[in-house]
Amino acid sequence: MEGSKNLLKKSFARLDAYVLLFCILVVCAVATYVVPTGEFDRVKNGSVTVVVPGSYHAVEPNPTGFIDFFTAIQTGMVKGAPIIFLVLFTGGALSVLDKTGALNAAILTLVRKLGNKEWLLIILVTAVFSVLGTLGVIVNSVIAFVPLGIMIARAMKMDAIFGVALIYIGVYSGFNTSIAFPGTLGLSQQIAELPLFSGIGYRTIIYLSFVLVTILYIIRYARKLRKDPSKGILGGTPFPSDSGSAAGDLDSSILFTLRHKLTLAFTGTVLIAFIACTILFKWDVNEMAGIFIFIAIGVGLINKMSGNDIAKTFLKGCQSLVYGALIVGMARSITVILEDGKFLDTIVYGLATLLESLSPMAGAVGMFLGSAALHFLISSGSGEAVMLMPLLAPLSDLMNITRQVAVEALMLGEGVVNCINPTSGVLMSILAISGISYGKWLKFMLPLTAIWTVLSIIFVMIGVAINWGPY
Repeated sequence: MEGSKNLLKKSFARLDAYVLLFCILVVCAVATYVVPTGEFDRVKNGSVTVVVPGSYHAVEPNPTGFIDFFTAIQTGMVKGAPIIFLVLFTGGALSVLDKTGALNAAILTLVRKLGNKEWLLIILVTAVFSVLGTLGVIVNSVIAFVPLGIMIARAMKMDAIFGVALIYIGVYSGFNTSIAFPGTLGLSQQIAELPLFSGIGYRTIIYLSFVLVTILYIIRYARKLRKDPSKGILGGTPFPSDSGSAAGDLDSSILFTLRHKLTLAFTGTVLIAFIACTILFKWDVNEMAGIFIFIAIGVGLINKMSGNDIAKTFLKGCQSLVYGALIVGMARSITVILEDGKFLDTIVYGLATLLESLSPMAGAVGMFLGSAALHFLISSGSGEAVMLMPLLAPLSDLMNITRQVAVEALMLGEGVVNCINPTSGVLMSILAISGISYGKWLKFMLPLTAIWTVLSIIFVMIGVAINWGPY
């Protein structure tokens, strides 16, 4: 019996990401035959379409048919195209950059200079990416930077989980506690009729707390690996994928030449310009995908590569990330099934009805937990905001909870599960690129998610206790 349980655990840990998502897709399709269907009326609020509180009504069922099930996968691929091509073009650009040896040489030089002060590198990288995350500069496009984390992990003789955590968890420790992101926070406050980015003081405290525990968690894992690499979650296969470098450790004999410096200066300048343009001109995933084509060409020319060599290297890099790219569309197909099945509104209506009878303290925690649970079905932060916030804002008034607390409960709820959500195209793509199975990632991430959850509940309860406003 015990052997069967261990076998089941091992099977889950090794379950292919596409198989996992396909199973979830089947469950969602079956649910369209079981869950009652209904919808809220929706109206335009400026440029945003929101639900109308009190307008829920039953509608005709729309169960997923056999052909519908498989065409949903194709539709998901189409809707996920911007991120899919970002992943592919990231692979292409990094393949060209990797061929020059510039990034490897720079990382090895940095690691050699830091010596045993690896904690300093962890703090620096995590803190920088958390700032980019909390401002919404890098969110979905974090996929493009994960191979950099893998390269750093190789140079430090860590593992792929450490490399992914540095970049991905760094960004999302900030994004989950956003202090000034117009997308989810600004949208939620607009719907709740709150001043834009109001409550920034308390939110900054929440943000700093999340980043601090995240840094400490990554440092703890790094020390565990340093003490005994075989005790890492990935065991004897620290880098299941060849992502970020050729297989094996980086060549420690690489010298950091002037051409390498010019290559990285060009790449860094272009990326900084992109970050500036995301703030000034609202650039997003599409522009970043184009930027990586430009980087590949520029890097190739600086290193005197021929046009044919640049093209072949770029396409080889794209090819290496097809697995990680298409999984974005697979995850998106789940949303297609849920939306067409017309029962998401039923679940939201049930949640709002359940919260009505609770006390202010319990109600605020319920908003947080409900938002977290719903995020497994609605993996888009803005999508969840336009569906839930129009209901939570008037509900919070009736329950004597400030709207500021309701907004933060929504933000933290969807935030804490972002990094374990199998319907998140970003997460599943990152795991596919790095070769980490979902089961192994859960083993690493669940303790940190639990810490984030406890912190969130504490901060939400404090918000209720201090009557966190403005209203």
